[in-house]
Amino acid sequence: MPSFSAHDGTELAYQVFGDGPPLVCLPGGPMQDSAYLAELGGLSAHRQLIMLDLRGTGRSAAPKDIASYRCDRLVDDVEALREHLALDRMDLFAHSAGTNLALLYTERHPAHVGRLALITPSVAAVGVTITGDVRRETARLRRAEPWFPAAYAALESIVARRAPPPTTHPPAPASRGAYFY
Repeated sequence: MPSFSAHDGTELAYQVFGDGPPLVCLPGGPMQDSAYLAELGGLSAHRQLIMLDLRGTGRSAAPKDIASYRCDRLVDDVEALREHLALDRMDLFAHSAGTNLALLYTERHPAHVGRLALITPSVAAVGVTITGDVRRETARLRRAEPWFPAAYAALESIVARRAPPPTTHPPAPASRGAYFY
C-alpha cells in the first residue's frame, strides 16, 4: 500500500484502484478507513480512485498529537497527499463526515480543486442548523411507511433530549434516506 508523510511526520496510507483521471476519495465516519468505499461500485473502470486512510485509520499511523484528528487539521493531510501525488488540481469525492473535510479543504485551497462530489453530506459542514421542528416536519413526510411509528417515537425522544442520538445507521428500510436525526 503506498504511503506518504504528512507535514507533521505522520505516515499516511492510501490505496489506488483503476485507471483514468485521478479522483481523491475521502471516507466518512468520522474516522473510518477508506476500505468500505471499495471501488465505488465500479467507478474505478473510469477513474483512478485514490482512497486516503485518514490518520489513525486503516493502514495510516496514529499521530503523536491527538489534536491533529480535528477535521480542520486534517486539511493539511489532504494537501500533503495532493503534493505527494504532484497534482496541480484534483477532483475530490467525499462521503458523509468526509464532506466536512472536503469543504474545509476546498475553502482553504480552492485553486487546487477541480470537481467536488459530496455524497450524503453533513449539513454542519455548511453551517446549517436543523431544528427539532424541521426534523419532525421532514419525518412526517414518511408517515405512510410501516416503520414510521417506531422511528418517529425515537425522533421525539432525541428531539426532547430523552435519548442520545443513534451512533449507528438504522436498519433498512430506514437507512435509505429516512434518517430523522
